[in-house]
Amino acid sequence: MWPDQHYSGRPKPETRLGRGERVSAVLLRCVSLSFMLASCIHVSLCSDGEWDLNWCDVGWLRENFDHSYMEEHVRICHFRNHYELTRKNLMVKNLKRYRKTLEREAGRLEASKCDFFPCTFVLPSEYHIFVEEFKRSPGSTWIMKPVSVYSSALCTVLPTEQKDEAQVESYVAQRYIENPYLIAGRKFDLRVYVLVTSYIALKAWLYRDGFARFSNTRFSLSSIDDQYVHLTNVAVQKTSPDYDPEKGCKWQMQQLRQYLTAKHGFETVQTLFKEIDNIFIRSLLSVQKTIINDKHCFELYGYDILLDQDLKPWLIEVNASPSLTASSQEDYDLKYRLLEDTLHIVDMEGRLTGKEKRVGGFDLMWNDGPVHTDVGLEALGSSCLVANTHLGCVNDRQKQLQQLLKPFPGQKRT
Repeated sequence: MWPDQHYSGRPKPETRLGRGERVSAVLLRCVSLSFMLASCIHVSLCSDGEWDLNWCDVGWLRENFDHSYMEEHVRICHFRNHYELTRKNLMVKNLKRYRKTLEREAGRLEASKCDFFPCTFVLPSEYHIFVEEFKRSPGSTWIMKPVSVYSSALCTVLPTEQKDEAQVESYVAQRYIENPYLIAGRKFDLRVYVLVTSYIALKAWLYRDGFARFSNTRFSLSSIDDQYVHLTNVAVQKTSPDYDPEKGCKWQMQQLRQYLTAKHGFETVQTLFKEIDNIFIRSLLSVQKTIINDKHCFELYGYDILLDQDLKPWLIEVNASPSLTASSQEDYDLKYRLLEDTLHIVDMEGRLTGKEKRVGGFDLMWNDGPVHTDVGLEALGSSCLVANTHLGCVNDRQKQLQQLLKPFPGQKRT
C-alpha cells in the first residue's frame, strides 16, 4: 500500500492529455494503491487495460502479469524473478554461492566481506546438516521462518524432522543474534531502501532516509516466547498492550546516526555505515547473474539490518514489496518522499540526463562499479575516493530537486 491518505492531503492528478506525449499524464495502474503521487509526475489512474507504469505487489505480478511483450516506454515495479533475493532460502543460497566464488577467485579475505548473514539452513532439505550444527552449539537459540512469509518463532529445542516433505512448507533455521545492540534496553532493527533500475549493468541507488524499529519491551533471552521482546516488526509491536500509536516504536535514520556518533565517535560510525553499504552491494552482486534483467523493470527493496553489541551489521532479510503503510505523520512524510523520488528516478517524463549521481533523497552507489562522491576530490586526490552513500545524513532533497529537474514546458520553477 501507499502511505495512508489520512496523514496528509495531496494534490489531485493532472488532467490526462493523451498517451505518448512528453508532457502527458502518465497512466498508472495500481493494484492496491488508494491515491496517486501527483506532485512529482503527471499521473492518471487507469484500468487493467492501457497503462504506462504498473505498481503492483508481487502476488499480483506472479498470478496475472505476462512479461512477454511490453511497449518500449512502459515500466513495472518488479523484476520477474525478484524472489532470488527476497525469498529467504534463495537469498541465503545465492549469498553462499557468491561467497564460495569469491573465495575461489579472489581469496578468503575477499570472501570474508560476505560474512554478514547469520548461519542459516533451509528445512527440510538441510535438516541433517542443521542437526549437526545444532548439536555443536548446545544452548544456542535459532529462529524459524517460512521462506516467503513474515512470520517467525524462536526455539532452543531441536525441531522434529518431517518425513513427508511434500506436505511440509519450507523454512529457514537461522541462528538468532543473541547479543543485539540495545538502546534503552530495547532491541531494534533498521529498515533501509535500495532502488535497482538495472542488473546488467548493475545500477543501484541508496535512500538517505530510513528508520530503526524498536521492540516495545526490554530485551531478555529469558523471555524467549515473548514476541514483543524479540520481534521489531510494527505489525507485531502495535498489538502490544503498552503500544502508544502517537509515539510509535521508530527512530528516523538521521536520529539513530546522531545517537551512535555521540556515543561511539565519528570514525566508528563511519566504519559501521561502510559495512552496511557493503551488505547492499554484495547482496545485489550475488544475484546479478541470476535476476532476469529487463529494461522495463525496476525494484524498490526494503532491507532489514540488525546491529549486534559490537556494532557489526547483519542482513536479516530483503523485502520486494516493503510496507508503505504509515504509522505516524513522520512516517507518512518519509514514505511519500521515498515514492516521489523513486518515480523521479524511473523518469517516465524524460527529465533526467542519465548521468546524475543524486536524485532527491537517492544517491547512486553502484553503476557497473562503485560510485564516488565529487565533493573534495580536487583537494583530496584520487587516492581518497569517498563512496557516494549518505545513509542517515541530511536529506536536503527539495533544494536538490529544484536544481536538478527541468521544468515542464510552460511550468515555472518554485
